[in-house]
Amino acid sequence: MFHLLLVIIYLSFISLGLPDGLLGAAWPVIYPEMNVPVSYSGIIFMIISAGTVVSSLQSDRLTKRFGTAKVTAVSVGITMLALFGFSSCHSFLMFCLWAIPYGLGAGSVDASLNNYVALHYESKHMSWLHCMWGIGATAGPYIMGMVLNRGMIWNTGYRIVGSIQLVLTVLLFVSLPVWKQSGSQNISEDTSKAPLRLKEIFRIPGAKEIMITFFCYCALEQTAGLWAASYLVINRNMNVEAAAKFSALFYLGITLGRFVNGFIAMRLKDHEMIRMGFLTIAVGILLILLPAGQTCALIGLIIVGLGCAPVYPCIIHSTPEHFGADNSQALIGVQMASAYIGITLMPSLFGLIADHIAIALFPEFLLVLFLLMSVMYYKMKRERP
Repeated sequence: MFHLLLVIIYLSFISLGLPDGLLGAAWPVIYPEMNVPVSYSGIIFMIISAGTVVSSLQSDRLTKRFGTAKVTAVSVGITMLALFGFSSCHSFLMFCLWAIPYGLGAGSVDASLNNYVALHYESKHMSWLHCMWGIGATAGPYIMGMVLNRGMIWNTGYRIVGSIQLVLTVLLFVSLPVWKQSGSQNISEDTSKAPLRLKEIFRIPGAKEIMITFFCYCALEQTAGLWAASYLVINRNMNVEAAAKFSALFYLGITLGRFVNGFIAMRLKDHEMIRMGFLTIAVGILLILLPAGQTCALIGLIIVGLGCAPVYPCIIHSTPEHFGADNSQALIGVQMASAYIGITLMPSLFGLIADHIAIALFPEFLLVLFLLMSVMYYKMKRERP
């Protein structure tokens, strides 16, 4: 039963990644149809992120009251309804309204499942779990691209992914007894202890530091993924098609890196994996900084992606070890919230820097985020050895 449950969790994370790239893939078709500026995709993204932050912060309360299994099943069901809602939209306002339940559902799944795996499974499974998310995030845009290439409307792409989510929702509700039969009672579901309030979390030594670490990591990852192609074209004089292809290697590096890291995690501890990731990111950023031509920058970008691979899953997996199993759901919830705040704010901040100063500051921006992330992580380690 324990292994069957792990398969269900893996499928849930593939499902979590599937819709993430749909908006970007379909937006070139959506915004002319809805008669809005191309920049309005940012509004939808911010609404989704806001919902994710809210539900992540409530994950401790929800999990203690309903349990991980029910929270996951209901949350996937909510994202499924939102996807079908997107598929029926023909106005920007309706798209924004459906973005609210989508963000709320996605945040709950992310925080609850990450905590469950951190408590009950080895570090290798956390790496593979996030590799599954990468597979889903890669497959979503592929499905949308296939739909558009065959001359179908973009709504069909959302409908297909929504149907996949419907199957998973049914599977999750049918499998609710499996969670009980697995014999892995989640400590964070102990209702005898009241959920931690935000100010109580802030008082925990190391909590603020790990939140800043997550903020910086996700800001670095999202900024690198969003602005790499523009940097290569504008500052390194690469043609647009080649820059787009090579910037995609950044995400491929993360996904493949997490698959490989699952095997490495059998021998190394979480903090060793994180240190390895930090060193790899540092090497990658330094290569991008060097005035040595396009090839050096491309290699650096790929190396940054490989370095990012172990950081996110290993920090999450080590949360119960650092902060205690009874506090882990609350801490993972605020980490997820910090991650989405970083994802929402920092790439936009670099956009302003690129517009008003110079896009050439791309590697320096990544370096600042990396240094702050490293300092905060090791400060947390001193407080929570």
